[in-house]
Amino acid sequence: MDGKNSTPWPHAPPHRLLEDGTYFVTASTYNKQHHFQGRQRLAMLHDSLLQHCQDHGWRLQAWAVFSNHYHFVAHCAHSDFASRLPGLVGLLHEQTCKYVNQDDNTIGRKVWHNHWDTFLSHERSYFARLSYVHQNPVKHGLVKVASEYPWCSASWFERTAPPTQVKAIYRFQNRAGEGQG
Repeated sequence: MDGKNSTPWPHAPPHRLLEDGTYFVTASTYNKQHHFQGRQRLAMLHDSLLQHCQDHGWRLQAWAVFSNHYHFVAHCAHSDFASRLPGLVGLLHEQTCKYVNQDDNTIGRKVWHNHWDTFLSHERSYFARLSYVHQNPVKHGLVKVASEYPWCSASWFERTAPPTQVKAIYRFQNRAGEGQG
């Protein structure tokens, strides 16, 4: 990009993390490679995501981790925490990349591609993203019922939220995240 052209490169999404609030985040592995196949790797990626969110002041609302991508919806209480999202994702990607590369004896291999974040400013968008993330294992044909997939938040959500809230959120099924993976 030269100094005269202010149009951002289309394959590097801008991260506008200036507000406290709730965000939808998704990331994909480089070339959609399935680097996190198997229970041990999925558990490591899952646990790392939960720990990094907690360590950086983000309160998870929904999450789903797969062999080649992940999604989460999280709330940050202050703009200071929002500005930490790239660091959170960077550390998560660095740690998990090192783990799989060491395990595969492929030091230096690129594992992650990029991440995208969306500030959720409308209630309907928020509910739709919650449903999308909780139901993503079903969308991918991994399970028939999302709560059976151990690396997503559906079983936690169904255990902790009132049944009327679960029904209301799940009514938004397949309305958000189209094209997100």
